[in-house]
Amino acid sequence: MNSTNDIRRAFLDYFASNDHEVTPSAPLVPYNDPSLMFVNAGMVPFKNVFTGMETPPAPRATSSQKCVRAGGKHNDLDNVGYTARHLTFFEMLGNFSFGDYFKERAIELAWGMVTQELGLAKDRLSVTVYHTDDEAFDLWRKIAGLPEDRIIRIPTKDNFWAMGSDGPCGPCSEIFWDHGPAVAGGPPGSPDEDGDRFVEIWNLVFMQHVQEADEIVGNLPRPSIDTGMGLERMATVMQGVHNVFETDTFATIIESSQDLLKSKATEDTIASHRVIADHLRSTSFLIADGVLPSNEGRGYVLRRIMRRAMRHAHLLGAEKPLMHRLVPTLVSEMGQAYPDLGRAQPLITEVLEREEARFRQTLEKGLRLLDEESAGLAEGDQLPGETAFKLYDTFGFPYDLTEDALRARNIGVDKDGFDAAMALQKAAARAAWKGSGAAADGELWFDIAEREGATEFTGYSASEGEGRVVALVVDGKEVPSADSGQDVIVLTNQTPFYGESGGQMGDSGTISGDHRLEIAVADTSKPLGRLHAHHGTITSGKIAVGDTVHLAIDAGRRDEIRANHSATHLVHAALRNQLGDHVTQKGSLVARDRLRFDFSHPKPLSAADIAAIESEVNAEIRSNQEVVTRLMSPDDAVEAGALALFGEKYGEEVRVLSMGRRGAGGRNYSVELCGGTHVRATGDIALFRIVSESAVSSGVRRIEALTGEAARQWVVGREESLKSVAATLKTSPEEVEERVAALVDERKRLERELAEAKKALALGGGGGAAAAADEDVGGIAFSGQVLDGMDPKELRGLLDEAKKRMGSGVAAIIAVNDGKATVGVGVSDDLTGTISAVDLVRAGVEAVGGKGGGGRPDMAQGGGPDGDKADSAIAAIKEAVLRVSA
Repeated sequence: MNSTNDIRRAFLDYFASNDHEVTPSAPLVPYNDPSLMFVNAGMVPFKNVFTGMETPPAPRATSSQKCVRAGGKHNDLDNVGYTARHLTFFEMLGNFSFGDYFKERAIELAWGMVTQELGLAKDRLSVTVYHTDDEAFDLWRKIAGLPEDRIIRIPTKDNFWAMGSDGPCGPCSEIFWDHGPAVAGGPPGSPDEDGDRFVEIWNLVFMQHVQEADEIVGNLPRPSIDTGMGLERMATVMQGVHNVFETDTFATIIESSQDLLKSKATEDTIASHRVIADHLRSTSFLIADGVLPSNEGRGYVLRRIMRRAMRHAHLLGAEKPLMHRLVPTLVSEMGQAYPDLGRAQPLITEVLEREEARFRQTLEKGLRLLDEESAGLAEGDQLPGETAFKLYDTFGFPYDLTEDALRARNIGVDKDGFDAAMALQKAAARAAWKGSGAAADGELWFDIAEREGATEFTGYSASEGEGRVVALVVDGKEVPSADSGQDVIVLTNQTPFYGESGGQMGDSGTISGDHRLEIAVADTSKPLGRLHAHHGTITSGKIAVGDTVHLAIDAGRRDEIRANHSATHLVHAALRNQLGDHVTQKGSLVARDRLRFDFSHPKPLSAADIAAIESEVNAEIRSNQEVVTRLMSPDDAVEAGALALFGEKYGEEVRVLSMGRRGAGGRNYSVELCGGTHVRATGDIALFRIVSESAVSSGVRRIEALTGEAARQWVVGREESLKSVAATLKTSPEEVEERVAALVDERKRLERELAEAKKALALGGGGGAAAAADEDVGGIAFSGQVLDGMDPKELRGLLDEAKKRMGSGVAAIIAVNDGKATVGVGVSDDLTGTISAVDLVRAGVEAVGGKGGGGRPDMAQGGGPDGDKADSAIAAIKEAVLRVSA
């Protein structure tokens, strides 16, 4: 059990067996916490649970949470590769109690995990407690039997945790591993504690107090537990090494990079190999979670990580892009624990390869200039800030990369000079903007954008999230706060609200927060093309700059808008196919209830033209092909055949939207540049219908059309639908409701009877129908059944009946509903000493495409999406029984 994957699995299994709900890792982008750029701790996904804003998934939970520390105040980027433990991406194993158990049980579980499950020697473990936490001190002495000199009281904030200046808080207790006297360093709290001999492997947070303005004001009514055990750090202990990069996962990636580069790591090059291995993990998982490289926000941090790794590949002599060729190794190592990584492998590979190919050009030019400008500098000197800014402004060479490139020569960079040059450029940009004749209120938006940066749009993958209020505008002026009844424009650091642009209307929805705040957002605009301004009315409460608010779009309205938007792309392609390549877009409107598309064409469309266009578009809709978005440079996009949409402004990178079936040459039906929101698959559009065609001006025509339900209603009409239903039911329209109600009641009755019949069949009833025949599997009686349409809630009762009937044995039942499978396993009490239902059910769950599953040794349950593989799941469970009995 020494491999990293084994440790992760053992941890989750241990806590699952102790009645913890195994929860999957949350995405790295914390949409519920605007104060964080990325999830940087295991408890972040549960933050709202601990504050009482959300209901916990279960009284107890456990997880292996993906974490990234590479931006903001939690930034380990510059240290990675040069120290034994710093990483940008790491996994935090944790167990959580939401008002269930507290200190005593938490300490029992932790001590059992490290000493029994992982088998660590007790005499090499020590713990710390907060200096006033006598309860924890006594519990460690009682439960672990540790001598008092290995229970160390720490009087600093290092052993006291708080969610913030206000909210839950409490003392900590950390577990340390002693690497032995051969390693320099002393125990925690000693003058030599910064050495590597004593390493913290687990932190237990006893959440028991409430504080306000950093002062404890009371106790929580239901104290809770939050723990974190660093997986990579524990792997070093289990594998007997002192550097995380020497553990199995990293060693495998580093070996792969050495093989691809045909160069063994040396003392001079090992740091570069380690940077590449770590950054491969962080970039791949960020891309899998929806972050793409850009020049703003999270995308900028991702690009920094990617480019740092790519520079180190360059230092190692890579003659062609390296990072994307390492992705299969990463997926092989971590894909089983994180299936999303495997599903995103094509996207990760494409993004890394494209980014590295582009960056190699930047790198060559930038390094050439850097070598020239730094040739006369000696160790301890500084590169002028103006030169660093020239590298950034002219060649796109990031400041931190300049620092990193000079680090090996012990040469610094004049940061003040760089900042001064940046400020001069911004002043010049403002002066140029003022002289452009732009609208007078634009200066307000320019001030906000310059001060706060661009709004980060999270709406491509989320319909709600948290944001921090960075500005409020009332009557054209910035204000610090606004009250109920006022019309206000709210700007936040991040938002799922799409700002009107490219013909697509802005989102509406709600903004809510503390103090009963509710804002009805009627529209969202996009000043300067980089701010998202929410226009709304405060219906209750008040709002102030700095507040954290919850933003939720009108998801139904968004779905209708994006269906219409995606349809405009299909229409554009169909028009060009039917009328000729002279057709180009001249404007569009994408609203909730309709779409409008203006295009160049010299004459009206005939009825046959309209029918052919409709037929083409609806054929692509029915094909239900996935809509794929990629980031590319404008030149690369056009070279790939993408069409630029009218009215869009394009920067260094564009979103290239591909939809529809592939035709000759492998090109999708429609490939266009677009920054709007779109359906996930063409089938989401449902139906397309042109309702009018007219002239706009000389040589420009206009199509107005409907999609989805609006199109259906237009085509059929409610009255005709009613008549059709009435005819089918052989009744009058006035009696349809009564007749349908009778049919619904009849169906419910039949469904109940069917369910009872299925249950009876499973138990051997139903007119003499036989139950599943028992088999002998390695000397153990085994009963396996697949029941279509069986309510999963019935499984426990059926398994209990099966165990009673068998006396001794294993029963497995899989209920298949709507294509999904629920796997249940029961083990008779006399066998639970050697066979665990939890282990068996996980074998079945994996066979139907799921992960995890939990319960007790005598009864366990889990599920997966592939109901058609239910028979394979039964076979997998039998095989697991056979292995145990062998």
